[in-house]
Order: sequence, then structure tokens, then C-alpha cells
Amino acid sequence: MKLKIPDAVLSIAPYVPGKPISALERELGVVNSIKLASNENPIGPSPLALEALQTVFDGLNRYPDGGAYDLVHKLSEKLGVPPEKIVIGAGSDDIIGMLTRALLLPGDQAVMPKPSFLMYDIMVRSASAEPVCVPLKSLAIDLEEMAARISSKTRMLFLTNPNNPTGTGITKTDFERFLENIPEEVVVVVDEAYIEFVRDPDCVESIGYVQAERPIVVLRTFSKAYGLAGLRVGYGIMPEDMALLLHRVRQPFNVNTLAQTAATAALDDHDFLEQTLNLVHAGLDYIGRRLDEMNIKHFPTQANFLLVDVGQNADEIYDRLLRKGLIVRSMTSYGFPHYIRVTVGLPEENKRFVDALEDVLNI
Repeated sequence: MKLKIPDAVLSIAPYVPGKPISALERELGVVNSIKLASNENPIGPSPLALEALQTVFDGLNRYPDGGAYDLVHKLSEKLGVPPEKIVIGAGSDDIIGMLTRALLLPGDQAVMPKPSFLMYDIMVRSASAEPVCVPLKSLAIDLEEMAARISSKTRMLFLTNPNNPTGTGITKTDFERFLENIPEEVVVVVDEAYIEFVRDPDCVESIGYVQAERPIVVLRTFSKAYGLAGLRVGYGIMPEDMALLLHRVRQPFNVNTLAQTAATAALDDHDFLEQTLNLVHAGLDYIGRRLDEMNIKHFPTQANFLLVDVGQNADEIYDRLLRKGLIVRSMTSYGFPHYIRVTVGLPEENKRFVDALEDVLNI
């Protein structure tokens, strides 16, 4: 092509999603495969969300509510924050894109852990800004080093709590100590995509730290615990003046009617959320016990997935599991060439995974 492509765009490594089940079965000729790669809810969507969807199909010829009034006010009621502090997005990565478009200029810097959610890097580069990546320390976010990497060019900083792909959490004490070292003009973005799964009582929930005098943004999603990944809906909690800035760059009607309706209903489905958490926690405990019995190293997690050290080439183990109809995630691209990440599934799926892993590792 003779197009002049911006260097910032050429520097972006495309995001590679988990392989869909249909593609696996088509490519390898396997059947009855299961996907444990993308940290999705194994139960399915909330029944209340499915019921609510039935009420809006006849109105799909109309544009959605551009302000997502019902969802915003339901979240406001549930979280105890003013609706003016809530911005709805097509997944939390939509909010990340709004933040980088609204707040970053070419040459600005954004500090982020590595590895973590790949969209931080992609969105920052898309704004012609520079990602400053800080390696993890013992698989946890190195808060001290992240604060040390702030410079006069730093405009934004990303934290993931719990972190993906390691599952480690940030304690309230460490978070508050960290904030003391962050200049007030630096936007601190705390991605809490997996916060519902946390079992550690010391793990911080950062919504209470959102205030007008400090630019803290909290990201959450309906894709994980609420089982609505296919509808793409998430939200951000932030100071009101920052929310107004994001609305300037937010695409009109960015969240469709089905997503808004399902998410609003899912917030009332307390039984479904409890069932999800109980199943995930029991699954984590089961997989952990089985891995311990096989002397396979794995790491404590506050999310709905486990990071597993397979002790050899992770891409090869991933491929062998694929051929048994099991889709997990190799961590080679995240800088962990001997690790895989596995999402907790249904009990029978968890058993099938550990049985297959035992087989491919020849234990």
C-alpha cells in the first residue's frame, strides 16, 4: 500500500483473542470441545437478563438510549455513587479508549504493569502516547516501581486488581500507600474486571477512593461474573468532571439496547451471582487440589482463573490440549513461556482439564 501509516499504529501488536470453539472443531476435527481460555462465566448468562431481553426485541428498530438511563441509575443505586460519575461503555475496554482519546496527547506517557490486560498498551499507542511497562514482582504488580517510573510526561497509570493473567490482588494498605506517592495530576485507572471473585478480605475495592480532588477511575464489566461477555457492556466510575470529558468523545449509542437491558436486569439477579461465585470458588479449590496431587505448580488467585506452571514449552502443551478439545491460554506472549492460564469451568469441565493435563504431561 502507498498509504502513510502513523508509526504509533505500526507499533501496535494486534490483540489475539482466545480461539472460539467453532474454529477449533473446524480446524482439528474434534467434537465436544470446551473453552477455558477467556475467563468467561461457565454457567451462561443471568436468567433475569435473558427474561428481560424478551421485552425489547420489538423495539430494535429504534436507536438505544444514548445515556443508558436505566442502567446508570441501577448502578448508582447498587454502588452508592451519583449517576453523574458513571460512564457506560461497550465493555470496559471502550472506557479505556475514551480515557486515552480524551486525556492523552502525542508524546505523553502512561505507566502500566506487564504483563496485564493488553488493551492498555494498544489504546495508549492508538493515542500516539508512550506506554511505560513495569515488570511484575513475584507475579504481583510492583507498586513501588510503578510510582518510581512516573516522570514529567506521565499522564495516566493503570492498575489491574485482581491482575490478569496472574490473579494477584492489591491490598487496601498497599493501595493507600501507593496513592501517597502519585502526583494528583496523574489519572489512576483501576481495572476491577474480576473484583466480584475476590476472597481475600484485605483486597481493596477502589470505588470509595473516587473523589473530585483526585482523578481515580474504576473500571468494571458485566463480561465475567454476570455472564454477558457476548453483549459487550462495562462501566467506569470517576469524578464528574472527568465523566463529562469522556462523554465528549464517547460514540453516540455506544452500548446497544440488548446490552443495556440485560445488564440492568442482571444487577438484580443476586441468586445467579451467588451461584457463579460458589461454583468458581469450588472449581478453583478442586483444580488446585488436583494440581497439588500431581506436583504441578500453580499460584494463588483472586480471579476466576489459575496460572499454572507446566514446566515446559507452554505453546506445545496448549496445542496438545487443543487436540483433546480443551482450549486454554498459553502465556508465552505474556512473557511466561512455561505457563498456561485456565479459566474455571463447570465441575465436569474442570475434571476433564486436569485429567487431560495429567495425560499430556505424562504424569
